[in-house]
Amino acid sequence: MINPHPFSIGPADAEIAMLQWGESGKPPALLVHGTGFVADVWDEVARELASTYTVYALDRRGHGASHKPGSYHFLDFAEDACRVIDALDLRDVYGIGHSAGATDLLLAAKLLPGRLTRLFVMEPTIMDPRAARSGGLEEDSLSRVQGALRRQAEFDSIDAVFNRYRTAPAFADWTETSLRAYVRHGFVPLEDGRIRLCCTPEIESAMLRPIYEAMAQVYVGDARGNPFASLAEIDCPVRITTAAKSGPIYKVMAARAASLIPRVSTLVFEGAGHCVAQEVPAAVVEAVRDFSK
Repeated sequence: MINPHPFSIGPADAEIAMLQWGESGKPPALLVHGTGFVADVWDEVARELASTYTVYALDRRGHGASHKPGSYHFLDFAEDACRVIDALDLRDVYGIGHSAGATDLLLAAKLLPGRLTRLFVMEPTIMDPRAARSGGLEEDSLSRVQGALRRQAEFDSIDAVFNRYRTAPAFADWTETSLRAYVRHGFVPLEDGRIRLCCTPEIESAMLRPIYEAMAQVYVGDARGNPFASLAEIDCPVRITTAAKSGPIYKVMAARAASLIPRVSTLVFEGAGHCVAQEVPAAVVEAVRDFSK
């Protein structure tokens, strides 16, 4: 069994927590999780890929053991991915990402041209800047962003979290291995013996606002502007995947991405939902390997 090796890059105030599966010296694969999760949720996929690749995964800012600076625009995450690639001096990187983590890799491909040579992106968060809308979020989207603040952040124990999440619709189809990896590494111990989410409700809400703005086509970015036009300049092959059981908005955003990216192909995972790598990891491994041929 290949166990992940934890390490980190960067100074304490901007630290990015990392995992590595497999020996160095093989072609690199970089895995980036979606909002609310941690690098460890890739474990079942990463163990299989480690026979061919040196597999790296990161805790995105605001998650796990990585820094939590309070700035959560799309370019912030993309620049963190670039920091990882530069710090490890990775070349010819196979980028594999999920949801907003897939977006990190798509935007990083433009920031570091030539370093990412293939991208496998599962239901990325995308807006089409050619069809941007004016105004802000509508009430329904705002209530969803605010709703994250009501998420339960503290539990009595890891077992209590697992038992609670095992029956939750969002995690119902996860493998036991993936769910245990999330609850083991997505929480930190408190002095009273309880545990608390690393990605707190406050952090998650801050992350969700730009995500919902992208969904609604109203994202404008910060002083650096809207980065999504850069998708048209990605020069490596990209495979965009959707999942048959996920929500309609993910298919809409995948279609936006496919219309923007030049060298694109698509794939549908049948019988799976949005968190496909944690639901059917073997199918994801097969698809990742197939796209590398």
